[in-house]
Amino acid sequence: MDIRPATEADREAIREVARAAWHDAYDDLEAVTIDETVEEWYADDALERAIDKPGTAVLVAERDGEVVGFTHGVVSEEEGDVLRMYVHPDHQRQGVGAALHERLREDLADFNMRRMRAMDLASNEASREFYEGLGFERTDEAEVELGGEEYTEAVYTLEL
Repeated sequence: MDIRPATEADREAIREVARAAWHDAYDDLEAVTIDETVEEWYADDALERAIDKPGTAVLVAERDGEVVGFTHGVVSEEEGDVLRMYVHPDHQRQGVGAALHERLREDLADFNMRRMRAMDLASNEASREFYEGLGFERTDEAEVELGGEEYTEAVYTLEL
């Protein structure tokens, strides 16, 4: 497996991974809400801005030339935020997410990060297990709007 910085050529593969992971993980969301959110959050211009923005890392995991996961993190002052972390369902529980996390943590450490935060829908038990397995603790909740509905988001923190 290869973990590398994402390029503009990875945009469609990132959307495909996000779409598959969302449909697999968020059965409490309507399919149309998932598809609309993926198209909005991972639109070409949004991905291009993220890839080029200083203090940001967008990484992809490849197996045999195929993008099977990605992550997007950003540092603001001493805090790093994991904005996105998704692995295609066919490649989950094979170390892809952990490898992406380690590389993201290394890349963001260059910006003097002292803690990392990750957010995901509170209903996503697999996400909770993943982050807690990496040493994160659930520290807060927030609300996020998807498809005109409000959902509770769990906030996980890892002190470095």
